[in-house]
Parts: sequence; structure tokens; C-alpha cells
Amino acid sequence: MISIKTAVRLAALVSSVASVAAVVTAAPAVAEPACSDVEVIFGRGTSEPAGIGRVGQAFVNALTPQLGGRTVSAYGVNYPATYDFLTAAEGADDATARITALAAGCPNTRVVLGGYSQGAAVVDMLAGVPPLGNKIGDVGSAAPLPASLDDMVAAVAVFGNPSAKFSLPLNGSGAFAGRAIDLCNDGDPICSRGRNPFAHSDYETSPFIPQAAAFVAGLV
Repeated sequence: MISIKTAVRLAALVSSVASVAAVVTAAPAVAEPACSDVEVIFGRGTSEPAGIGRVGQAFVNALTPQLGGRTVSAYGVNYPATYDFLTAAEGADDATARITALAAGCPNTRVVLGGYSQGAAVVDMLAGVPPLGNKIGDVGSAAPLPASLDDMVAAVAVFGNPSAKFSLPLNGSGAFAGRAIDLCNDGDPICSRGRNPFAHSDYETSPFIPQAAAFVAGLV
């Protein structure tokens, strides 16, 4: 039979071990992700996998080294990017939601809007420009970016933009005129009167990528 003194010592030892175990097994606090200095919100082209797409990735890769060590994040617009072009409006709504979230949680983050092909049409909608020109009006379009969020957008870069075919490029039309660059390959039938479908497929390796990156870097 153990003495009362020994029992007290054993109880203290068990309590000490339990306390150590609690410290070891406690889950560490999860830190909130830091806000980036610049976020590129990019709409991919038709039939590309989810994300920012190959043109968006090339653009981010070219832009990042020009920002002097500032942090850069990328957000792929969440929309179907299928041949049902009316669903592009979902992308505009998603981009607006993302900018709204940034305005609330990361108000100092500089937003760069970008898009390629159908993804550029998403940006057209945010600018208040009908993606298919005045002949079609606003069919399949979405509401423009609210004026209260306009200051969040520092620059815009689009490639193979459908509205340019109807003489409505974003560098001279809509809410982002003056802070947008709208680039179209010669012969690209999506953004011009050209008839060369191959001209629409190689923007990621074209000189337009560094041109757009330099333009945007000068604004953010």
C-alpha cells in the first residue's frame, strides 16, 4: 500500500505529463494569408482548363520581374469558358465578387484585370462595353464593375478581344480607357477583320506579352 505522500507525488507527475501532452498536441494557429501588392485577375480563353490559362500565365511571368520585388498573386476568373458564350457573364460576376472581396480585405492591393479571347470579353463587360459590339447590344453581357470598386483597378490588359473587332477596343472605350492595353494579332478573326485562325492561337509567345507587361508595370 503506497503512502499518502507517494500518492501526491504520482498525481503531480501525471498532471505534469498531461500538461506537456496538451502543449504538444495543440493545433497551431493558422495565419491569415497576407495581401499581395498586386493581384492579376485573368479570364482564360475558350476551352482552356480552369485557372488563368496559358496567356495569363505568360503575362504574369513577364510582369512579375518588372515590379521591383513587389508581391504578385494571380486569380483565375471562375467561369465555364465553353462555346456557350452567354455564360461569359458568369465570369464578369465572379471577377466583380473577387474585387469586392479584395476591397474589403486587401484595400491596398493593386488589381490588374486581364483576359484572352472569351476571357477578354469578360473584361469588356466589366468595362461596360458590349463584347459583341453595337450590332448585338448587351445580349449575353453582365453588369459593369460598380463605380465604388473602380479605384481598385490599376491597369487592364486584354489579348484577342472580341469587342475590338467592332471598333470598341478597351484602350479607347468603356470605364478603363486610359489604363488599358488592347492587343490584337494581324489577321486574328476574333479581334479584327482578318481570316487567319492561327493568328488567334499564339499570344503567349508573341511580343504582345512583354509589351502588355511593360504597360501595366508603368501603372501599378
